[in-house]
Amino acid sequence: MKNEQVPNKKRHIILSLLFLGWCLSYLDRMAMNVGIVEIAKDFNLSPSVMGVVLSSFFAGYALMQLPGGWLADKFGSRKVIVISIVLWSLFTVFTGMAWSLMSMIIIRFMFGLGEGGYPAASSKAIADVFPKKERTSAQTIMMSSNSLGGVIAPLIATPLLVWIGWQNLFFAIGILGLFVAALLWYYLSPQNMQVELVEEETVQKASFKDVLKIPTSWQLAIMWFGVSTVIWGLISWMPPYLVDVRGLDLMSMGMLTSIPALAGAVGVIVGGQLIKSLLMGKEKYLAIISFIIMIGSLYLLFNAPSVTLVIIYQSICMLFHGPIVAIIFSLPHKLFSKNVIGSTFGMINLGGMIGAFLAPMVMGYLIEVFDGIYASAFLYIIACAVLGIIAAAGLKPNRPASGGRKQEAQNLETI
Repeated sequence: MKNEQVPNKKRHIILSLLFLGWCLSYLDRMAMNVGIVEIAKDFNLSPSVMGVVLSSFFAGYALMQLPGGWLADKFGSRKVIVISIVLWSLFTVFTGMAWSLMSMIIIRFMFGLGEGGYPAASSKAIADVFPKKERTSAQTIMMSSNSLGGVIAPLIATPLLVWIGWQNLFFAIGILGLFVAALLWYYLSPQNMQVELVEEETVQKASFKDVLKIPTSWQLAIMWFGVSTVIWGLISWMPPYLVDVRGLDLMSMGMLTSIPALAGAVGVIVGGQLIKSLLMGKEKYLAIISFIIMIGSLYLLFNAPSVTLVIIYQSICMLFHGPIVAIIFSLPHKLFSKNVIGSTFGMINLGGMIGAFLAPMVMGYLIEVFDGIYASAFLYIIACAVLGIIAAAGLKPNRPASGGRKQEAQNLETI
């Protein structure tokens, strides 16, 4: 017997708002990555210190991944999502009030803590609101916001940065976040949470300890480490690279950086469709090929003779990061019990955020040590992408479970 379920219209509104929440989080982060050029002038920052400022966010963000996933499983996605957005919006406003280097580092760390609960909680919300057969598509659409946010953010943040200054830019984004939090609180009401078929809900229960014992969890976390190192290394250091090395002005840099991000959004959506149809069960081969193309394009990028080729190679890299993101964030919905989805995504995202935390700081240190030569920094992110290939080679993904409790128990034993 089927209980009342969330109407399609409300499900789509909730997905749109979760998507908007991710875009907003990227706008907040990209505002710092675009603004760091001006912030560095105001605070007289060296490349290594710039890396510390950029990494301070990821330190807090990474620390919150496991607690955020546990809190979402324990108290529900609605509370964690809304509290996360409210906190990160407040600390976005505080970023515009920073008066010293140390205050900026502390505020960005707290900003990361606030935002850190959102990834796992938003994935938990997908499991709460959508029936199981629709979760992979919903998750892929939501995660395409990562790249689309990278398209929109420079187009919004860069002109605002030029027109109103970096302080007022953070004030405006923080106020927008509070509005989005209110909308999500309204739509993620208990009556809008999905109630599935009784047979679907009585799946094999697994604890977070069980998840830690499954190789796939660790492989996905390492893959996300490799991808996040590449992506956040590029996002953090391409703006200074394009301005300082390639000689672009701030406005041109902001416009050009949106092109690779658009390619990334396309890659996530196309990758999601491929693993739903043609390449179902062959995810690891798609991931390995995508990693190899990413590495090749990174090598060509820092050796490119022109800005045009730099953007083309970066766009290729972002395009092929998309299928890997789709794989990483869709497989858990197929392989893990709903009661540990939040914790599972928290663990996977922790791996990614360790990479994102290290990338700006390590790259900044390498750029300073090698007297402003960026090649050493690019070689670092290439090496981390190689780790992703090794992890992907060990994947043994099963097809979506269709046998209820028995099949999911087999998944837990065999993946």
